[in-house]
Amino acid sequence: MNRQENLEAFFRNGKTVILPLDHAVAIPVPGLENPFDMIDRVSPYVDGYVMNLGVAMRAADSMAGKGICLRTDVYNTRMTGEGAGSINVYGVEEAEMVGANAVMNMLYPNGFNERVNFQEVADLVRTSLDLDIPTIIEALPYGLGQSDKYTLENVQFAARLAAELGADVVKVPYPIDAKPGDFLRVTESCFVPVVVLGGASMNDDASLLKMVEDAMSAGAAGIAIGRNVWQHKNPALIARSLAAVVHEEASALEALALLKEPLR
Repeated sequence: MNRQENLEAFFRNGKTVILPLDHAVAIPVPGLENPFDMIDRVSPYVDGYVMNLGVAMRAADSMAGKGICLRTDVYNTRMTGEGAGSINVYGVEEAEMVGANAVMNMLYPNGFNERVNFQEVADLVRTSLDLDIPTIIEALPYGLGQSDKYTLENVQFAARLAAELGADVVKVPYPIDAKPGDFLRVTESCFVPVVVLGGASMNDDASLLKMVEDAMSAGAAGIAIGRNVWQHKNPALIARSLAAVVHEEASALEALALLKEPLR
């Protein structure tokens, strides 16, 4: 497939629901002990997945018709010094080998290891141009877990920076200080699609769905939400509700009510 066809593997009518399954390199993952079972459970409501190489090598049979994004770095908050943050380990060659449609890497503007991190992202974008495999850059101001830094101003800059470096899609946190409509500042100043990540498990369905409703109303192209799906008491139900907001323009209240309806 060419670059555009690979990108379209994640989108339906310009919108996407992506489920990241790549967390096991960074944190303990209660709820994700069996990623292959999780894929089967949520597949009707998810357009694509982010996964590490080990899972991608073994999940091909479950992935028909879904976009596969290979995580190209190991990321963490466990260490200090040069080992912390994002460590590039793979590239577009491995993505091509496992049939992935895109690659994803962290970008940490204002992070302590910014120089190396920026160069690794630039190298990934450069090599992706040769193999027609799009890049989805996860742009997090200052680094993973620095949620107090995820302000509207910082997220807006991070999204534009990733686009300027050549990202085909940008993945960012929802700003901690954003009021309804404020996210337009992010989407209108970024000339590539912007998807919103979910972060730590919120244990609050109403707040999660309202955040997604606000992001979509402000021009987001979709979501990439992991822990708030696979750590949910019913992953398939919350995935269905999230997909209703993204693809059917359901309100947060309508999607919340949908949680009470059994799966068919």
